Amino acid sequence: MPEASEVASAPVVADPPVTARVLTVPNALSALRLLGVPVFVYLVLVAHADLLALLVLVVSGLSDWLDGALARAWGQVSRIGQLLDPLADRLYVFSTVVTFAIRDIIPWWMAVALIVRDGVLWLALMVLRRYGYGPLPVHYIGKAATFNLLYAFPLLLLAGQDGIVGTIAAPVGWAFAIWGVGLYWWAAALYVVQTGSLVRLARRERLEAAG
Repeated sequence: MPEASEVASAPVVADPPVTARVLTVPNALSALRLLGVPVFVYLVLVAHADLLALLVLVVSGLSDWLDGALARAWGQVSRIGQLLDPLADRLYVFSTVVTFAIRDIIPWWMAVALIVRDGVLWLALMVLRRYGYGPLPVHYIGKAATFNLLYAFPLLLLAGQDGIVGTIAAPVGWAFAIWGVGLYWWAAALYVVQTGSLVRLARRERLEAAG
């Protein structure tokens, strides 16, 4: 076990600095993910080209990991990137659950559960802004939830294929989906608790300033 002096002198890994840059490779990847949303909706609902839609989801999932990794590695973490990345995630989740529910790939209760959760977070953000706060940082549980859902959706789409591939994809996809929904709401509960704490702090500070 290291001595206390060794722990105290251990280097601290700081978060990468956030810049105001717009034209970066990670931001371009996030923008491309956003452009893929209407393409995905068309492929699922109009063309019924499930394999091409699957390819769009896979590319989206890979680029979601890649843009964050590149931003940290190249020192290109930016404010607009911090907005674009979760926006792309939310739009993919929303468009996927709605199109999948329309196609009867997932039940409507699951689609409603995911949409209502995002509605709860939107209300929490409105409350935070009323008290002068910005959006809360994305919690690692929220990231885990998004990870599960972004891998569940391609597998559930693949589950509709005939043969051994569809047979294997179905249970794995549903496992990811159920865990994703659970973690999604767990993260939402944490955000609501954090919002409540910040609101109470702001009210207390206002009372102290008024007194």
